[in-house]
Amino acid sequence: MSVRVGHGFDAHRLVEGRPFVLGGVRIEHDRGPLGHSDADVLAHALCDAILGACALGDLGAHFPDSEAKWKDADSLRLLAACIAMARERGYELGNADCTVVVQAPKIGPHVAAIRARLAATLGVPDDAVSVKAKSSEGMGYTGDGSGIAAYAVATLERRSPR
Repeated sequence: MSVRVGHGFDAHRLVEGRPFVLGGVRIEHDRGPLGHSDADVLAHALCDAILGACALGDLGAHFPDSEAKWKDADSLRLLAACIAMARERGYELGNADCTVVVQAPKIGPHVAAIRARLAATLGVPDDAVSVKAKSSEGMGYTGDGSGIAAYAVATLERRSPR
């Protein structure tokens, strides 16, 4: 068995008038992430982790913000496409470990729903996806409330020889 690890990161500014979508779950908040798609930082970080494990570049290389068809795109569609690219190369997701850094809203009450949405999109059991929420104790853009960031690590396994 061959095992690969990928790391992903994403960050977005939080602005009024945008929905707050995280891991495919809409959370009530007075601001949401600004981006070309739905700006789901968690899905984007996980996409980059999966793509990175397969040495396929980053999310922008496959779904550029210069293309109108990705405007307001559901990031879970992008995540499904990324795991499909990995599967085309013979890889399956072993597990994903994700950390969201944001001051508000509180993510803890939504973690189970987020994990379930991500796991369903990836075609893995819920216990293969970990989601943690952290604050940065008032420091930086995630701490002053002006932004959100997410980190993800994905382990991909190939069971058959290439």
